[in-house]
Amino acid sequence: GSPRRLLLISNSTLHGGGYLGHCQQHIQSFLGQKVKRVLFIPYALHDRDAYARTAREKFESLGYGLDSIHESCDPVEAIRKSEAIFIGGGNTFRLLKALYDKSLIHEIRKRVLEDGIPYMGSSAGTNVATISINTTNDMPIVYPPSLQALGLVPFNINPHYLDPDIKRTHMGETREERIRQYHEEPNTPPVLGLREGTMLLVEGDKATLQGVTGARLFLRGKKPTEHEPGADFSFLLTDSNPLNP
Repeated sequence: GSPRRLLLISNSTLHGGGYLGHCQQHIQSFLGQKVKRVLFIPYALHDRDAYARTAREKFESLGYGLDSIHESCDPVEAIRKSEAIFIGGGNTFRLLKALYDKSLIHEIRKRVLEDGIPYMGSSAGTNVATISINTTNDMPIVYPPSLQALGLVPFNINPHYLDPDIKRTHMGETREERIRQYHEEPNTPPVLGLREGTMLLVEGDKATLQGVTGARLFLRGKKPTEHEPGADFSFLLTDSNPLNP
């Protein structure tokens, strides 16, 4: 089995709470006491200094030191020495382009999938943990060399998943319609729609939904299904997913 340990969070801030407030107990449980310092990757936002300050303040309050990779003179070496990695949210295209530009894709994959260090992502950081960023909600403000991402799991995620609001008069496409359009293309993997306040915990070959709001799973050629916190998504971790024609 894989030694990977992932905590893939839909959103970093939940209405009425502070930064990572809704998931701080999950973070402490996930990182445990062995991890002393977390390597933060703030590339999804333009003001990396301010972003790092916000993340550092939060993680220090939870008992962990935090180093931001943008302050390192050698980002590749920072990945190689890291005890745990946290990639924050922002614009997914900007984030993925920076990961390619700085030659970090292979290094992060190796540390997580081979060495087994914990990987946390929120929003854009969750998007890049999957096969590709094809199902992000973000605008392509920059052009990464590929939409292929870290591939720490063999499916895609749509963070901040929104259900259709029957009371609204807005006639634009719903999130569900956009994901269905994605699945009209051949050989497209499952898409897990994570609502605000929800996260996926991956430990080796086991994946469990955590949080408060639930998720919606989209499989190509099938009707979407609803899943409550505690749902077992381990079947999504097999590359030859029998549920995906």
